[in-house]
Amino acid sequence: MSESMFEEAKATTSHDSISRIRMEGDGDHIIVLGDKKYYRHELMKAFGGTMQSERYAKPESPKFGNAAALGLTAFATSAFVLGLCLAGASGITMPNIAVGLCFFYGGLVQAAAGVWELFLGNTFAGTVLCSFGMGFWMSFGAINVEAFGIVAAYGDDVEQLNNAIGLYLVGWGIFTFIMLLCTLKSTLMFMGLFFTLDIGFFLACGTLLHGKCDIVDLRGIDGAVL
Repeated sequence: MSESMFEEAKATTSHDSISRIRMEGDGDHIIVLGDKKYYRHELMKAFGGTMQSERYAKPESPKFGNAAALGLTAFATSAFVLGLCLAGASGITMPNIAVGLCFFYGGLVQAAAGVWELFLGNTFAGTVLCSFGMGFWMSFGAINVEAFGIVAAYGDDVEQLNNAIGLYLVGWGIFTFIMLLCTLKSTLMFMGLFFTLDIGFFLACGTLLHGKCDIVDLRGIDGAVL
């Protein structure tokens, strides 16, 4: 056989071995390669989901982590420290040491975690974390910072100041109670978290609005337990 005839036979053989890919079934979910049939999803899985060999497959899109854990630890740490201060642990009578936590960990970090949760579509966690972060902790910290002039505005009228802070805490107690209702179908531990927090708010309200200083330790202990 001459060289030209050999090349012609080789070309013919190579051409005959090439066949088109066919698709069958509803939604073209079956792919036909030669005389073999394959499910489309199995081929996509085998080739990394991109119909390319796996070492050239596109990397997976980065996934966002669950920020709720960060928000809960920020709240718990701030509440624990403030609760011990209010309970008079180690003879402490001024809770101002907790102001830094109120602004940064309990406030800024917790609010950032709440925004993260909203981006992930978790409305409840986002509402709770943003409300307590930017709403409660940072505003509570501002009350204890002289530059804001909140306490100074009441002058020597301590009773009016206590009543004002008491009403402030009433609002947070009501908000927490509403959040508690949203957790009734959740886990017992999750519901207990809001229940204990609500008790702490209303104990603080009773202390400030009615001058029952004998329960100051109770509200602090409740916060520390929370």
